[in-house]
Amino acid sequence: MGEASGSTPAGRKRVLADAAARGLEVEIVERPGAGSLEEAAELLGIRPADIVKTLVVRRKAPLPATYLFALVPGDRQISWPKLRALVGANKLAMPEEALAIEATGYGRGTITPLGSTTAWPVYADVTLPGRRIAMGAGEQGFSAFVDADALLASLGAVVADISEPLASRS
Repeated sequence: MGEASGSTPAGRKRVLADAAARGLEVEIVERPGAGSLEEAAELLGIRPADIVKTLVVRRKAPLPATYLFALVPGDRQISWPKLRALVGANKLAMPEEALAIEATGYGRGTITPLGSTTAWPVYADVTLPGRRIAMGAGEQGFSAFVDADALLASLGAVVADISEPLASRS
């Protein structure tokens, strides 16, 4: 297991097994390592918007803390006020990587709701339906391509406006 990534070869197998159990067609593609989402999109020949970030979000109250998955296009970011209002929580945060690995079995850059060690609720941005997307495949250097509509239906995802344009990087 790579210490920094939380990635394991078994991660890809968990993704495929979960997808098969859901009747979901997933294509896993190997790609060179990428230093950014934009670079990964270029390597895959797609737009950054077609890479979906699976973000693990921690609900701080009531205790014990629980998690949820937020699926957001690569060219957008979570809108914390929108997500808090949707899930009815005053405090949400991105956990440190060790907690994300503990909650999902996956490290940054590999996280996906498919094959997660716990089936946390999934909230997907309203911009995702109607297209083919790429997302984490449970292992560094791999991306999973899937029909967004089929994925969201198989996960029982709540589809809502939970994102906003990326903040400009000055």
